Amino acid sequence: MKTFVRENIDHSPIVDNVFKIVSLANEAIAKKGKENVVNATIGSLYDEDGQLVALDTVFNTYNSLDNRTKAKYAASFNGNPNFRQQVYNWVFQDVKINLAHSVIATPGGSGAVSSTILNVLDEGETLIIPHIAWGNYRSMATIANCKVATYQMFDGDAFHLDSFKEVCSDIMKKQGKVLAIINDPCHNPTGYSMTVEEWEKLIAFVNELSQEGPVILLDDIAYIDYAYDLAVSRNYMKTFNQIGENVMIVIAFSCSKTLTSYGLRCGGAVILAKEQQSVRNLEILMEKHARASWSNIPNAAMENFVKVTTEHKDAFNEEKQKYISLLKQRCEIFKSEADSCGLAYYPYKEGFFVTLKIEDDDLLTRFHEAMLAQDIYTIKVNKGIRVALCSLSIDKCQGLALRMKDILESLK
Repeated sequence: MKTFVRENIDHSPIVDNVFKIVSLANEAIAKKGKENVVNATIGSLYDEDGQLVALDTVFNTYNSLDNRTKAKYAASFNGNPNFRQQVYNWVFQDVKINLAHSVIATPGGSGAVSSTILNVLDEGETLIIPHIAWGNYRSMATIANCKVATYQMFDGDAFHLDSFKEVCSDIMKKQGKVLAIINDPCHNPTGYSMTVEEWEKLIAFVNELSQEGPVILLDDIAYIDYAYDLAVSRNYMKTFNQIGENVMIVIAFSCSKTLTSYGLRCGGAVILAKEQQSVRNLEILMEKHARASWSNIPNAAMENFVKVTTEHKDAFNEEKQKYISLLKQRCEIFKSEADSCGLAYYPYKEGFFVTLKIEDDDLLTRFHEAMLAQDIYTIKVNKGIRVALCSLSIDKCQGLALRMKDILESLK
């Protein structure tokens, strides 16, 4: 007998460990006071007083918008034309791209990722992701009735290109097409950023692989505007100009992250290919998906992004840079103390998170639980513990690595 819902899909309930642990942390803070709890769960930028950062240049601009601008529909379900152009301008900035392109407005960077998966892969095909990754990549593949294959992120302190090659080649043989996610720069959750040389080698490989079938790289750049050196943060994109005719790149951009407007869902999918027809083929499907799912992106969110990044660009960058410097200071404290006490973490260069390296699954679970018992709240990920230094004050960062190391040693 038929049921009320789709049958050919995973019916297991969603388990979002992030929000579960966040709730536990908030309960502990309510009982014991925030000064006695380390809440390193939140993937948003907080100031030194423990308050969510809401950049004045962003929200003063938003509040100045006419109410009718906030109330009206967007010009089109694929995004306002000025927004689409400014997303392209902002993503690449001084990097000249000699490729056909288009931009589709999406609800945050998440919308860009999910729309790409749904419109590139057929049901039963396989999405390729890093073995340490944002958990919703896997959830999005499940909703699309797709499988997931993982490549190892690291070979020592470098990107594991050989693992990426091996997994992509295997999937190409099985399905004649590859869709692989690269979360770079400021990888979530490790904070790794690939070098230009690593990108050059990766592009050379996908060009070679594309002789066997289409290759689509999905570059999730959610945290790019919090890279430590913004002047060079986009240099790797120059390598995109080297892609062959059977390679496509989709960039998932998050206005929500860039503007510290996490709840005002706005972003874009930037489609790049050698041929305009290749871009148009995916654009058509994404347009249909947009119209049939979220209908259109908030008009005010798009207008706000355009105004902030054009009319108020210098003031916005100056205000944002203060928090980038603060983020760097927090992370350097944690890393320095971790190095001193021998607390292992995955290669970190920049970004919101540092991930402790715990490869034994049993030890990982016991370590996470032991930290919870001592009011240190973190997020357990595959083979590691994500520490959201973006949300911790400098005071909370100091001594944290040693506390963690002592807890870990007590379990061995």
